[in-house]
Amino acid sequence: MNKDLDQRIQTLARLFYDAKYPVVFTGAGISTESGLPDFRGPDGVWTRRDKGLPPKPTSTPWHEVEPNPGHLALVELQRLGKLRFLISQNIDNLHLKSGIPPDILAELHGNLTKQRCRKCGNQVDRTEESKCCECGGEYKTSVVDFGESLPERDLMLSFEHSRRSDLFVAVGSSLTVTPAALMPREAMNSGAKLVIINQGDTPFDRRASLRFHEGIGEVLPKAVKKLKRLLGYFE
Repeated sequence: MNKDLDQRIQTLARLFYDAKYPVVFTGAGISTESGLPDFRGPDGVWTRRDKGLPPKPTSTPWHEVEPNPGHLALVELQRLGKLRFLISQNIDNLHLKSGIPPDILAELHGNLTKQRCRKCGNQVDRTEESKCCECGGEYKTSVVDFGESLPERDLMLSFEHSRRSDLFVAVGSSLTVTPAALMPREAMNSGAKLVIINQGDTPFDRRASLRFHEGIGEVLPKAVKKLKRLLGYFE
C-alpha cells in the first residue's frame, strides 16, 4: 500500500473513532466487487442505456450474488457501534444479506426480494403468498421504477439521520441522483464531515474532508481494521 493511501485510511479510521453519529450512504459501486454492474461507470447500467445498449449480463444470477468485503466492513462498523444508520440506493439485498439490521437501513429504491403495500407501505418478503395487505392494499414489488416516488418512510428516515450525523460517508455513488444526492448536503449543513469513496468523480468532491478514488474493498476493510486497534481490539 502506498504511504498516501495508508495515511488517508488511518484518517478515516480516526474519523469513525471520533464520530458520535456516523451515517453511511451506498450506491451501486459497493456491489461491483460482488459481480454486479454499477450505474454511471464506463459499462454501467445507465451508461449503457444512454448508448441504447441493454444492461451487461451478469455471470451469477442476482439472487445468488454474495456480499463482498465492503458490505461486511459495514456490518463490522455496526457491531462496533460506529454505524448509526445506513442509506442505500441499491436494490440487490446485499446489505440485509450481509447482516445489517433492517431497522438501521433505508433502501431508497426498494429491494428485489421484497414486496410493498401500495396503500400503507408495509413491506414483506416476496416469498410470502399473500397478495393483499391487512389494510386491504395490494402488494407490488418494492423496487422503485423511473418516475415513481421513493418510499416515504425510507426517505424521511434518510433525511432525518443525515441531519443528525456528524460523519457522512458516501460509498460507491456518483451522488448525482436526487433526492438522494441532497443528503450529503443536508449532513454538511448540519456540521457533518463528508468522506467520499468512489472511483468516479462526484459533485461533492471539493467539499469532502477526505476523498478516495481507490476500490471500496481496498479502503473500508482496512479502515475498520485500524479502527478496531484504536478501540482497543487486538487480533
